[in-house]
Amino acid sequence: MRNFDLAPLYRATVGFDQIADMMDRVLSSDMAQPTYPPYNIEKTADDAYRISIAVAGFTDSDLSVEVRDGALLVSARKAEDDSTRTFLHRGIATRAFERKFQLADHVKVTGASHADGMLHIDLVREVPEALKPRRIEIASTRTVGHEKDVVDAETVN
Repeated sequence: MRNFDLAPLYRATVGFDQIADMMDRVLSSDMAQPTYPPYNIEKTADDAYRISIAVAGFTDSDLSVEVRDGALLVSARKAEDDSTRTFLHRGIATRAFERKFQLADHVKVTGASHADGMLHIDLVREVPEALKPRRIEIASTRTVGHEKDVVDAETVN
């Protein structure tokens, strides 16, 4: 695997240290990323997203979804109660997990639902009005100047 030195990015930019830190984390932990549980990230609208995580065997009380420090943290802990059951084959994994998703600025979690072995987390990007582009009305200088000429002509006569 290649190692990337992001030091020039730190030296040449101001205020982008979060992006550089995120790139550094992603590039350094590429191989260490767990594959359990499987998940999908889909774009449901222009500013809406949904994360779907396969959580077969877990109940609502076993699952935890929280937002902390700009990241979505999904975890599950299953109370082991295997003393009364004997498995001949155990293919459904119900081991504990913790999955972290880094959220972009202005992305908010709007809800979570658990149905049919899938945990769905809905997110939306809410850009503040101050950051949205706005159209500026352009006043015509001819109209303003012409009205002034008319007023001046009336006061002179």
